[in-house]
Amino acid sequence: MSEWAGDALSRAVREGYRAGREDETLEPLVLVDERGNPIGRLKSGDAVIFYNIRGEREIELTRSLTEPGFSEFPVHPDLALHFATMIRYREDLRVEVAFPPDAVVADTLSETIARHGLKQIKITEAEKAVHVGFFLNGKRDEPFDGETRRIVATRKDVALFDKAPEMSIAAVADAVLDAIRDDTYTFIFANFPNVDVVGHIENEAAILQAIEAVDRNLGRVVEAATRAGLTMVVSADHGTVEKWLYPDGTIDTGHTDSPVPFLLLDPDGPAPLRPSGELTDIAPTVLERMGLPVPAAMTGRSLLAGPRSGQKPARRLLLLVLDGWGHAASGPGNLIARAQTPNMDRLWQTVPHALLAAAGEAVGLPEGTVGNSEAGHLHIGAGRRIYADRVKIDRAIADGSFFSNPAFLGAVRAARDAGTELHLMGIVSFFSSHGSLRHLFALMDLARREGVQNVFIHAMLGRRGEKPESGANYIREIETKCLADGLGRVASVIGRYWSMDREENWNRIEKTYRMLVYGEGTSVAERG
Repeated sequence: MSEWAGDALSRAVREGYRAGREDETLEPLVLVDERGNPIGRLKSGDAVIFYNIRGEREIELTRSLTEPGFSEFPVHPDLALHFATMIRYREDLRVEVAFPPDAVVADTLSETIARHGLKQIKITEAEKAVHVGFFLNGKRDEPFDGETRRIVATRKDVALFDKAPEMSIAAVADAVLDAIRDDTYTFIFANFPNVDVVGHIENEAAILQAIEAVDRNLGRVVEAATRAGLTMVVSADHGTVEKWLYPDGTIDTGHTDSPVPFLLLDPDGPAPLRPSGELTDIAPTVLERMGLPVPAAMTGRSLLAGPRSGQKPARRLLLLVLDGWGHAASGPGNLIARAQTPNMDRLWQTVPHALLAAAGEAVGLPEGTVGNSEAGHLHIGAGRRIYADRVKIDRAIADGSFFSNPAFLGAVRAARDAGTELHLMGIVSFFSSHGSLRHLFALMDLARREGVQNVFIHAMLGRRGEKPESGANYIREIETKCLADGLGRVASVIGRYWSMDREENWNRIEKTYRMLVYGEGTSVAERG
């Protein structure tokens, strides 16, 4: 180790920045020895721990590395890995799971509606399909009886959506209008994803276009719902671009800790609301307005301030989530306030509204943590707080049980006892909703304790809510720990665009696979 400078890949990432490359779309960088041979590629008999914690963007890569008969692209014919994941990404994956999920959340909004024999439909585009299905339904994949899902295809002709900030919102809105016209649907849930998706890209003009596209289509939906006599709720799952600048003026492309709006459009006239609450209050509010009993498991409180004499239950109700639409004071960093949003502005002035907490403990995340779409939709549907996997993992590290977890020990000891290699792969960040360097560092400590000889780290970058050059800084932190511990090397780096796809863009996953297994990518010399 004394001959190894240890900072080869962090230097390579910084050089990429100077050449105009960004973390999210960074092409593979591979550590090589003095002969140009890749270091730390996956081989049969090795052990892998995928430490990401969201569970949807990890499925495709995990499948390619573990699934017998995988056929989406050519794979190694005999790659037998001891594979463990931090949480369960999908039930049918052949992996060991360190932190299995709690039981599926029962008595959700959708389940309650289904239990009363009512038809419902969930509408969004593919980018957010998992949120309106799996997460909104309490981490249940299968639709309930009477539940339809209308998923509009996400465009494939652009790499990033700053080239098409409208995305497929017109088609999503059209599907919502179709559902409004179909009076067999008692409950309609829709998600407009643009503000969240485009808001993660450092392109102010595109974000403003995305916001304005959402507002235009909001207007279309409100007009149709009003004409059809539907009760309508407009809300959001978390904030994004209402705090687009850090205090020092640099751009923040991540989520925020802002509250989100809640607006109630009622054909029976304005219904008074409590002025504030949290996302867990949406489900009991919807159920009360529909005249359905609120399950005892829902600890959220209805936002309705009190009953109105003679009010009848809503015959039909539409809940529209403007993904990423947070609320904050006007200022240079509030792109929502700067955009032209006549429809939302009119609603805010004319209909009852409230502000809902959508971050931190209100959505089961550690105090001070920004919100995200997974936690947001889960809590909208559950009507109670569901504590996140991150909380469980952090507690396990604190109390030491993390280091005796059977899934981790199985992988680590398999590599140690067979004299093979241990590979740790995942997002590189302290703040990402997909995972934390704290978890990686704990795994590195475990490997050292257990006497593993060869540890390789495969880093995935994606600057969302991070300052420029954060990726290189994090890689350097890992390299520094490797040198201090005398164990481990960063073997590869790749942008999350390639490694964490969830839309079956298999060409992206193949690029990541070939980096991991064959060492394909831009070679970075181990020594300076």
